[in-house]
Amino acid sequence: MAKAKIEFLCNACGANHPKWLGKCPDCGAWDSLERFVVEPSTPGAAGMPWDATGVGLTAAGGMQIGAVAIEQVSDADFARMTSGVAELDRVLGGGFVQGSAILLGGDPGIGKSTLLLQAAAAIARQGKSVLYASSEESPQQLKLRATRLSGEAGLAPLGGRLHAMCESSIAKIAEAARRLSPALVVVDSIQLVARPDISAAPGSITQLRRCCLDLVTLAKSTGAVVLIVGHVTKDGVIAGPKLLEHLVDVVLSFEGDRHTALRIVRGVKNRFGSTHEIGIFEMQSEGLVEVESASLGTDARGPRRPGCAVAAAMAGTRGLLAEVQALVAPGLLGAAKRRASGIDSNRLAMLVAVLEKHGGLRLADQDVFVQTVGGMKLTEPALDLAVSLAIAGAFLGRVLAPSTVAIGEVGLTGDVRSVAQLEQRIAEAQRRGADCVIVPPQASRGKGVRGSCAVRTVATLSDAIALLEVRSRDRSTEPQGLRGAVIERA
Repeated sequence: MAKAKIEFLCNACGANHPKWLGKCPDCGAWDSLERFVVEPSTPGAAGMPWDATGVGLTAAGGMQIGAVAIEQVSDADFARMTSGVAELDRVLGGGFVQGSAILLGGDPGIGKSTLLLQAAAAIARQGKSVLYASSEESPQQLKLRATRLSGEAGLAPLGGRLHAMCESSIAKIAEAARRLSPALVVVDSIQLVARPDISAAPGSITQLRRCCLDLVTLAKSTGAVVLIVGHVTKDGVIAGPKLLEHLVDVVLSFEGDRHTALRIVRGVKNRFGSTHEIGIFEMQSEGLVEVESASLGTDARGPRRPGCAVAAAMAGTRGLLAEVQALVAPGLLGAAKRRASGIDSNRLAMLVAVLEKHGGLRLADQDVFVQTVGGMKLTEPALDLAVSLAIAGAFLGRVLAPSTVAIGEVGLTGDVRSVAQLEQRIAEAQRRGADCVIVPPQASRGKGVRGSCAVRTVATLSDAIALLEVRSRDRSTEPQGLRGAVIERA
């Protein structure tokens, strides 16, 4: 019997090394090498879709396997299979691709199993067979959840095509998949399944590598779509070696706070589509409900207060209006706080420095807090102008004109630069009720009116700050002690 080989795998980049090192030579990560046992290969291992020669073999799904001339490759068009969940299809690029392996990661309790069970039930209602293999729940628990998600329709429309399986052996899961020939196989989760011929414990690096490879082989050999659920670490990355993400075709990240209703599915890797699209859901009693673009962000006609600005953001092809709020409070010189929620904190520190240098604001002894309303995480540079105006408005006690949206990137020299998809952003702002849009001078049509929306251009950050207006007060609603005590800060 061949002796097992000991290697060390970097969980940051997936590189193999013959001995342990404090720092990975490939990616430079410290203390990232973990020991694992390389099991000796067994001739004729089950699950391999090729023969001894590896030439001329065709998988069950019709995909040709083996080395062929490029001009002889079949031009067969593999149509995508819709998941029945429009937001999930958006992230995938139009639906599931035949023979693809998809890895979905997310925090515990965020709704991964709920989303996949909804997609599995939707595919079963299309008349296709689905296998849901769970190593965390019993078939009775899966039935209770499926009944709750089905609502009044119940399980009758599924027609017996959704098969539940409680199993942690990857060999038995693969055998059930070959026997049922399903269109979709869900494995929940990869950290709890194992190969019985490997002595390592489930969740170890050795088991993760081999089980994930077996599932990818299952997808390529049968043409079924394999959905793999993966746990995440405290840092928010999928647990296990980075090689898992290299093996699969698509990596999806399920984000959101389990204590709030909003959930976001984001594409980290996608061989069949863009990674810029996001799917937005809201957790309700009947499961995850898709959220329309019109109900996201804020209304351009909402009330204006000092420290508030509205930006037009893009998430793939989806246009969003995001309200940015800022609070500026007296702090300690040399120990001023810069806190951000929903935007990049490093970007916030840069914008505060630009406001001091080129905007004429003295913020060195001021605590600055910025957040995006609604829990959305937006990191694109197009929010720079809105964040800067919100901070300046909070510091000066001034507001933007009603129904105004700001779009633009702020440079270190204080200039306002153009951003991608500017026309789509302006159209989204106009559709959501904006009367005025502040844009960089590089806008294709410059100043003017586009429909009912006026477009004003600003070349520098100081020009944008000049557009802030002194807040008009309703004196009848002010406390007695504040009437007439309007303090303007220079």
